[in-house]
Amino acid sequence: MNSLKRYFLRHPIRTRRALEILPGSVSWFLILFPLWGSLLIPEVVAVYIIAFTVYWLYKSLSVAVFSLIGHFRLEASQKFDWMEDVAVFPDWEKIHHIVVIPTFKEPEGTLIKTLEALSSQTYPLKKIHIILSFEEREGGAGKQKAKNLTSEFGKKFGTFHTTFHPDLAGEVKGKSSNSAWAAKAMVEPELIKKGIVDVRYASITSHDADARLHPNYFAALAYYFLDNPHRYRRFWQPAVMFYNNIWRVPAPIRALATVWSVVHLYILCRRDRLVNFSTYSTSLKLLKSVGYWDTDVIPEDYRIFFKTYFATKGKVSVDPIYLSATMDAAQSSTFWKTMLNQYEQVKRWAWGVADDQFVIRQAVLVDGIPLKDNILRILRLMEDHFLWPVNWFALTLGALLPPLLNPTFSRTVIGKTLPQVSSGILTISLVAILIVLFVDAKRRPKSPKKISLMGKIIQPFELLLLPVVGFFFNALPGLDAHTRLMLGRYLEYRVTEKVE
Repeated sequence: MNSLKRYFLRHPIRTRRALEILPGSVSWFLILFPLWGSLLIPEVVAVYIIAFTVYWLYKSLSVAVFSLIGHFRLEASQKFDWMEDVAVFPDWEKIHHIVVIPTFKEPEGTLIKTLEALSSQTYPLKKIHIILSFEEREGGAGKQKAKNLTSEFGKKFGTFHTTFHPDLAGEVKGKSSNSAWAAKAMVEPELIKKGIVDVRYASITSHDADARLHPNYFAALAYYFLDNPHRYRRFWQPAVMFYNNIWRVPAPIRALATVWSVVHLYILCRRDRLVNFSTYSTSLKLLKSVGYWDTDVIPEDYRIFFKTYFATKGKVSVDPIYLSATMDAAQSSTFWKTMLNQYEQVKRWAWGVADDQFVIRQAVLVDGIPLKDNILRILRLMEDHFLWPVNWFALTLGALLPPLLNPTFSRTVIGKTLPQVSSGILTISLVAILIVLFVDAKRRPKSPKKISLMGKIIQPFELLLLPVVGFFFNALPGLDAHTRLMLGRYLEYRVTEKVE
């Protein structure tokens, strides 16, 4: 390990580029392996495909079981009187919540709904502080929105600030740099130095501009904050669910939103895998200690987790809050613009693979973290990121290629049975779809208009679109992101267009 550390220190640029090339190389190798492997080593390809389908069966059943558990925990948590439990703590009134909302070209109506959800919190609003951070390049439109929203919501909260993030040299445009600007511009000078908040008793929430937090969220957050002796080493994650506009988006997007919402419930129950995502909270003391968010990255959630994880020698973790943060599914003014929006959004999420080099480098360079912890973190990250574009190809085409490309192999026992065995395992995994449909039916908001009997019958069958939409809106944008990183064609932030 010491020699590896010395090599990393001696060659920072070379090792960074090597680690950036690694994910794309692995994904392309695994995607192409059934093609050339079927000609040279078909038996090995068959073992690979069977192993992958067994892995997928395990993943599918895990998602089904844990998402069901997550659903029932959400049901119970939503009915709980969190303020009653918070009031048990003698110092609860010292708790203040800071909410940072970075925004760029978001429709004013979207921001109004977000702020309305925040103003519906059961926690005292005078202890909630809003920082609404626009991009300066939005120009007069942003200034007008800031003026209108300040007029409507400015007096509802403890404080209400608007900032305008300028384009600065060396920064990457996006949520991370905007959030960092907002926090540095307002938290220290306006909230801490003026004595409005005590760093020891303050949380800070990274809040997507279209997110709508459950009314009990900040009451629950205050409870978990006060109840945890390790509060300065924690993130808290609500259940991210793409339901705000679920009945207004086309069927392919609705199918994706359904699966992603249920999968996030699964992840919330897997504390060993949980990393903060999209909208989340942490202690102000922790975030301040690492200089807030980085300004040279696009995806800020994984980066800020691992930044604090390594800064604290592996003592940071994420705790679930079983309350919802509902988001918008991708939507635009036309069907095809919506499809493009969805593709670009997933590509931006998949660009999180760019953080893998940072995590692996820090795991090598930072001392004091148990080797087992580092290895497990890296393996889980690689599983999530490296296999992102691979899953679809391995599951959909993998079993068909060896007997199709290699006639000799197709006449062997394993060659003849490979498609049937793979298909049989995948058929068992379809049991998970029934549970996904149940959880989605319970969590999805009711349609604002009456649905015909035929519509109710057809709606569950939208998931049959997943093999097609999975290619265009998961595998392809994931492969796009991996390939760009591998070739050094770094992604520029592109905001997901929103409609009211």
